[in-house]
Amino acid sequence: MAFTAKDVKELREKTGAGMMDCKKALSENNGDLEAAIDFLRQKGLAAAAKKATRVAAEGLIGSVVEGSVGALVEVNCETDFVAKNDDFKNFVHNVANHLVTSKANNVEELKSEKMGGSTLQETIQELTLKIGEKIDVRRFVKRELAGEGKVGSYVHGGKIGVLVEVSTDSADAAKSADFSELVNDLCLHVAAAEPKFLKADEIDEDYKAREAKIYEAQLKEQGKPENMIENIIKGKLNKLASEICLMDQKFVKNPDLSIAKLVKEFEGKTGSKITVKGFDRVKLGEGIEKKEDNLAEEVAKMTQS
Repeated sequence: MAFTAKDVKELREKTGAGMMDCKKALSENNGDLEAAIDFLRQKGLAAAAKKATRVAAEGLIGSVVEGSVGALVEVNCETDFVAKNDDFKNFVHNVANHLVTSKANNVEELKSEKMGGSTLQETIQELTLKIGEKIDVRRFVKRELAGEGKVGSYVHGGKIGVLVEVSTDSADAAKSADFSELVNDLCLHVAAAEPKFLKADEIDEDYKAREAKIYEAQLKEQGKPENMIENIIKGKLNKLASEICLMDQKFVKNPDLSIAKLVKEFEGKTGSKITVKGFDRVKLGEGIEKKEDNLAEEVAKMTQS
């Protein structure tokens, strides 16, 4: 019995096995879907499907900078124990390095690309089976600098990853140790200070409106007079840039300087023009709802007849 690409897709969705394994299973079983599922289960290749519904909120942030290209990738697993596994760490390293030359615009495209002899998705399935936990590449970011400068990278404890793109009009400045130190300091600052925007004029109106609503609720909770609340909110919004915009924030290593002044000081020393083009900050597990185990409920279930 013949089979189609739709059959292969359905088998992949039901078993979580790789595309080539699904094709082989259907070929071996004359296109019979249920027999193919049994075939994959017998080979141990369908086990990953059961793990696909688990919550993977642990893992590592991988980072690489090669030439003018920098990349960050978040790879998740279920437990911190597996995040320390050498196979898992090597996988994260390999994915980060693959990103340097990858043409993918999103995770789905990335998973369909070849990484070695297999697609990334097939490699994920194999690692899931080997390690025994759900493994997933959740997201990635890339930066490519045009012209002179540097893409800096920093990963804090495998949990927070940062890229900062800094350009200069001087090739000599770009090659200097002082410039590298500046870029590294900016990376450390972004990791610690959690800026949301680069500059004040980039704060969108929706963000301001959300913050204003929060301020209003807080002030009412504090019992502030109604006629004062509007002016207090305006004052808070005016200070917002110094809290969430990189160039306006106080430098974590020297609060007497803003990041803008830090860059300006470097320009004065070198006579070169420095521009912070942008940054990315990725925090492991951010936005993933973790499953919280309730010991009392577990014990109750175990004791029920």
